[in-house]
Amino acid sequence: MKVLLKPYPQKDLGIIIFRPAADAVQLFSGKRLMITDEPADLQSAPDGLITGAHQKVLDNPVLSNFLSSDLVVSHMLGGWEGLTRWVKQNRGCQCTDLGYHHHEMTHARRERGVVALCWHHDTQYRDKKSVQLDAAALANTLEYVTERIRYWLGEREGHQITVAEICWFAVGRGFADKLPRAILYDVFGIRSEEPGGETKESDTNPWERQTEDIIAEGLKPVLALAIDPETPESYALIPKRRRYENSKYTQWVKRQPCCACGNGSDDPHHITGNGFGGMATKAHDLFVIPLCRRCHDSLHANTPAWEAEHGDQMYLVMKTLDRALAVGVIATGKAK
Repeated sequence: MKVLLKPYPQKDLGIIIFRPAADAVQLFSGKRLMITDEPADLQSAPDGLITGAHQKVLDNPVLSNFLSSDLVVSHMLGGWEGLTRWVKQNRGCQCTDLGYHHHEMTHARRERGVVALCWHHDTQYRDKKSVQLDAAALANTLEYVTERIRYWLGEREGHQITVAEICWFAVGRGFADKLPRAILYDVFGIRSEEPGGETKESDTNPWERQTEDIIAEGLKPVLALAIDPETPESYALIPKRRRYENSKYTQWVKRQPCCACGNGSDDPHHITGNGFGGMATKAHDLFVIPLCRRCHDSLHANTPAWEAEHGDQMYLVMKTLDRALAVGVIATGKAK
């Protein structure tokens, strides 16, 4: 946690006086602090806690409501546990009430986020309504989500995220179909019509493409399966196996959250055991799960222990395939 304070030097006494705001008091709890010069980009900033750079895209209420939704937090960004860990690492007590602050910290789940509180204020506001704490929790959620998007994009700290980058993030995470219609209209250049509006017959353009067709074409599936029930191999007594390969699908899996820890994944792991991935063989590219490098190494080091903690690989493959089908990543192609 960082804080911006104005010093009041008392040279005759050889001491420096600081007057921290209420939300920064817990910094001065006996632990050592590091003091550095004021960065140039913060010269016009007010005294107080330093949070992430304000993302201008959040001024759009449609986007801010979407990015703070349970869908994004729960399923795309490591879940509420990831948000809670981030709040505990980056926030002091966020209650601005003047007075006593306990030196030990905890956190509280609010309607649209998580807020950091000292034990004293957690006891005071537990199960009570607070507009100020709800606003702080929402701000935490939005900053956490946008910081994760920035990290996923590989951009430097302070980078201003664009609507196009949010859409690309949604495509990479597999939930582009959940983006708000107003945003999709803007991205695809579709003229938005007011619901319930009336159109004259003379204004109807028979060649104008329908909105749903434009969106469906823009959100093409990663994988289109074609079914052929009469392949030559199916008539052989001992058919020669063909390994199914699809780099587009494995790339999509690689962009999903790690199914063990929930962080960003690094590898599409081809499952092993149960007749899959034996000596000199490799499972089909459909039988993969997203794993980060640490969890991937841990699985290969001790597969039984890993599965006991995180679940059977075959079950995780089914969850991955179920998600791919549910969000339209896998679609049915034309049969031969």
